[in-house]
Amino acid sequence: MTKASFDSPEGLCHVRGVLPAEQLVALQSPPPVPAVSFTLRLGQALHRYGTPAHRLEEQMRLVSQRLGLEARFFSTPTSIFASFGPPEALQTSLIRVEPGEMDLGRLARLDALASAVIRGDLSPEEGAERVESILAEPPRHGSPLLLLCWALAAVGGARLFGGGPREMGVAALISLLIGGLDLWTRRQSSTMWVLEPVAAILSSALAVIAASLVGPLSVQIVTLAGLIVLLPGLSLTVALNELATRNLISGTSRLTGAALVFLELGFGVALGTRLAEWFPLPAKLGPVPALPGWTEPLALASMLFGVSVLFRARPQDWGGIAVTGTLAYVGSRLGSQVLGTQLGAFVGALIVGLVTNLLARLRNRPADITLVPAIMVLVPGSIGFRSMESLLARDVLAGVDTAFSMLMVAVALVAGLLFANALVQPRTVR
Repeated sequence: MTKASFDSPEGLCHVRGVLPAEQLVALQSPPPVPAVSFTLRLGQALHRYGTPAHRLEEQMRLVSQRLGLEARFFSTPTSIFASFGPPEALQTSLIRVEPGEMDLGRLARLDALASAVIRGDLSPEEGAERVESILAEPPRHGSPLLLLCWALAAVGGARLFGGGPREMGVAALISLLIGGLDLWTRRQSSTMWVLEPVAAILSSALAVIAASLVGPLSVQIVTLAGLIVLLPGLSLTVALNELATRNLISGTSRLTGAALVFLELGFGVALGTRLAEWFPLPAKLGPVPALPGWTEPLALASMLFGVSVLFRARPQDWGGIAVTGTLAYVGSRLGSQVLGTQLGAFVGALIVGLVTNLLARLRNRPADITLVPAIMVLVPGSIGFRSMESLLARDVLAGVDTAFSMLMVAVALVAGLLFANALVQPRTVR
């Protein structure tokens, strides 16, 4: 090849193996800044309020596609990687995100905002400003209602675990104290990481003391019900769901986080039980009195209402949450009687997945709004807690057996949700 051919644009393109000059200019042109800014802010907000990795990546992909962007996304529990443009000229952003609390109300508003930008009702610049205003909104509910719902969730959990009036009352008081501790630690960033072990110490110690003072009650049921809001069964189920959808890094990280919370709770319970032994009054343990059957639906309603408020669901969504939660519980109970505990969880998850997908498509709202509170009725957090309790008591066989049961229930829940998504396609942003 002659020197002239090297100097010519055609020869240069041939030797370097690149595109012609006019296509190189097109590749190097950056994507529109407003659309990119809106996509990144939306993804950060969705991540902050509890969207799992597979749903977050899919939603960001759909939004960027509708806005005319070529983009790729990768999410972990603490970060989002976003690349815009063709592979030959990528512009990559890294967003560090602290895992936040579940807020179903803000998720619904963010979903509606994304739909408005996609339809052209709002420009990407206006959409980015609306995201910031949603994030800056004050909490939906005040502290008194949140504390009440901590107690209601514990009352419902105690009854569904088989407890009686004493168990329900003591669990409500313990959960009320833990709820106050939770509100206090949110204002102190240095203390928020010790909530789980301190709550477990309080729950176990106060359960033993209450058994000594107020008469026979089940210490285990009271301890479990007092900690029901903190049990990481939902995190465990989300982690296995991410692993099943091949989001391996995010699923593994979330699974490790759930295991760490179980360990913290187990340590706190063990320490609280030892502290309670300093009291000279013997624990008056005895059989739990049976309650009438009509108290069970009341307990379920109490628990669903408490969880809905604690997850910041909007009042207009409470009816849908009640329907899906009831169907999940009834389906799980009937399935357990016919097929066993693990397959019973599969039936409950399949029913709730089908119903939530149908409601999401009919009402044009995210499925998580009704799915998350309903899944809380089915999650295996209490089983995992009992496993850690057995292991700490050096009953290794019982601990391993219970841990295996917990994993099987979690896998059954994930399988039910995956089957439901295959039968009824999940709603997409439009």
